[in-house]
Amino acid sequence: MLCVATVLLLRHGRTTANVEGVLAGRRPVSLNDEGRAQAVAVGERLRDLPFAAVVSSPLPRCVQTVAAALPDAVPALEPNLTEVGYGDWEGGQLRELAKEPLWRVVQQHPAAVTFPGERGEAMPAMSARAVAAVRAWDAKVTASHGPDALWLACSHGDVIKAIIADALGLHLDQFQRIVVDPASVTAIRFTPARPFLLRLNDTGADLRVLIPPPRPDEPREDAESDAVVGGGAGRPADDASPVVGG
Repeated sequence: MLCVATVLLLRHGRTTANVEGVLAGRRPVSLNDEGRAQAVAVGERLRDLPFAAVVSSPLPRCVQTVAAALPDAVPALEPNLTEVGYGDWEGGQLRELAKEPLWRVVQQHPAAVTFPGERGEAMPAMSARAVAAVRAWDAKVTASHGPDALWLACSHGDVIKAIIADALGLHLDQFQRIVVDPASVTAIRFTPARPFLLRLNDTGADLRVLIPPPRPDEPREDAESDAVVGGGAGRPADDASPVVGG
């Protein structure tokens, strides 16, 4: 098997929009205090890795994450790793967007979704440009630094989920089954025959975070099956202990 470089996909840390339940989209939102702490923490895990290249979405929350995690790095900005163009949904409250008819399509058949408005992007177009960007950078790093090279790309929840789905050979309609938390690391090694998923949504967290959180009141019986558009806010850093009394 011909070996190639390995990419670590880093999702940005928590933002003000995550906390407010807003779909940030391409708005220039920043990391909040927890997001900055998450970036510093993941940096402790990344600092000893010899990255041949560091690449980032140009949006501030990704640039800030890289700056906090790897302060000596000078990331290359890659427009094709930017957030989904959510169009008229951008800036909307997720709880309100969940009432839109399109929400069910986003959940069940995302490959058919084009977000509304002049700046709305089709989900397959997002997947295609993100996967192409990662594969192009991977080939470039391999050609310049050899098959044992590591490189890092910082991007967004839905974008990383689309890249993972492609690596696993999944149809885009299945990408909502994947969870990518803020400041998590996913590692993929591409080869001529197939990609290999080496790590998925790795936060190095206490496994108690797997205990389901209290359920909020939901408007539909099937709401708990919904994936959070935009990737979600993850669990708060201090929310690792079991919930007593519901």
